[in-house]
Amino acid sequence: MPEPKFEWFKDKSGKFRFRLVAPNGEIIAVSEAYSSKDACLNGIESVKKNAPIAKIVEAKQ
Repeated sequence: MPEPKFEWFKDKSGKFRFRLVAPNGEIIAVSEAYSSKDACLNGIESVKKNAPIAKIVEAKQ
């Protein structure tokens, strides 16, 4: 059975980014650009740590 996954990659400008991919292959989130692979991987760990406790709120316009 497929599982969700984080994929890291270099974008066209040479910066590192990650995306969260659902089990069906749909991209459901894409990160900001990071200057290093380590910073990108730290971003993934931050999302993994903070997402379960994050509140859902309406964005103020």
